[in-house]
Amino acid sequence: MATPPSPPSPAKSHADYRTSLNIAISECRNLQKLIRNSSKLSTELQAPLKSLIQAELAHLSRRLVHCDGSNLSLCSNVGYLSAVCHVIHHPEIQSVSAVSTHVGSNIAIHVDIMCSFRRDPTWVFVSDRNPSYVSWAGSPCGKDKVLRDRVESAIVAASGAGALRPSKLLFVFARGLEEEVRNKFLHEFGAVESDFADGLEVVFDEMDDEWLGISDDSKRLLNYKAFEIQIDAVRVKNVSIDDINVSIGEIMALTDLDLSFTFDSLTLTTSPCNDGLGNVINFDTTALIAMVSGISNGDAERLIEASPEKMREKYKSNYEFVIGQAKSELEQPILEEVNAILAGKKGIVCQSALEEFKELVSKCGGPAEKHRATELVKKLVVVPDNPSERVMNLQTTGKVDPKNKIIFGTGDHWRAPTLTAKKNVVRAIAQTGMSLLTIVHRPRALTGQ
Repeated sequence: MATPPSPPSPAKSHADYRTSLNIAISECRNLQKLIRNSSKLSTELQAPLKSLIQAELAHLSRRLVHCDGSNLSLCSNVGYLSAVCHVIHHPEIQSVSAVSTHVGSNIAIHVDIMCSFRRDPTWVFVSDRNPSYVSWAGSPCGKDKVLRDRVESAIVAASGAGALRPSKLLFVFARGLEEEVRNKFLHEFGAVESDFADGLEVVFDEMDDEWLGISDDSKRLLNYKAFEIQIDAVRVKNVSIDDINVSIGEIMALTDLDLSFTFDSLTLTTSPCNDGLGNVINFDTTALIAMVSGISNGDAERLIEASPEKMREKYKSNYEFVIGQAKSELEQPILEEVNAILAGKKGIVCQSALEEFKELVSKCGGPAEKHRATELVKKLVVVPDNPSERVMNLQTTGKVDPKNKIIFGTGDHWRAPTLTAKKNVVRAIAQTGMSLLTIVHRPRALTGQ
């Protein structure tokens, strides 16, 4: 929650103070390593955290060098930075689009993490304040800004955030909350206490007596409290309740996809869907093409071994593109990769993506590719174009064009990740600060064979 540094620790001996400084410095360096190796954060998203950690490390290092015993109170942001890193790496935090950012025009607030949490667009606020320094409405001398004001500002900013508007706010208190403040939080804003802390990783250390004990860093995780506030109910546009019930019924009745290595072995299983729409994948046109392409269905080696002259005559300026994909396929078959993504999932495709797919297959597909296209569509539920309001509010650009907004936005409406090869579109959306559930795969083209 971009809270101020924790209040100074009680006075201690010179030796204890230096030990505390060295521990804090070590934790900063561990955080630097964690961020550097993080698979959840792009280079751009790592930058603000790296900057904050480096500034804290410089501050602590200066205190260590000039530690003369005159001021032995340790004031540090390490706990807050560690908490933010723990939250980012929670298994249900996905599609992180911004870290440590300011949002809003009339009311600008600091958001620690913009992401998807349990498939909902979410703003996360993290606090490492001592619970005794967090008050609700009456702020005694020396206490932090009252929590109620912070929550109210966050709700106002989120409600007016347009395309960046989240579905929920998640408030995480790394050191817990006093019972009185907790009760106010729950009752005044309709917050719900979350089981978020259950997913945080607790690290065990081997002790001298060979028993396993919880590490000092992990002991802090046991105090975590988290609260969710829904900004509003799920919005539905241009579709009646009956239509929605029919679509959900179709999706839930659909048997699961199991794409096993080649399209010919595409079979349906009957494993149950345990979490409702949580098992749904939205197919972009590029994903549908990749599923039926001859390159991903056994033609790759033949394309490479064919006469270059005939291949250039057939594919003209696309020759290098097709051969490059064929070589990639032989090195790493895409259907093996996608099979891991689709296992146990159900597939939807919106009307716009389906029409574009059919047109492309009709114009460019060979007989085998057309047959596979027909069979694939039978295994998907076709849903109406019904993009979420927040995606439609994105500024239209060359990459984020109206058709992409409809396809990706319909996936967002269903809280389903969109399977796509359009890395440039995914990157352009992320650069707006919007967290959108997507799964990017390598592209495959129709061969016309």
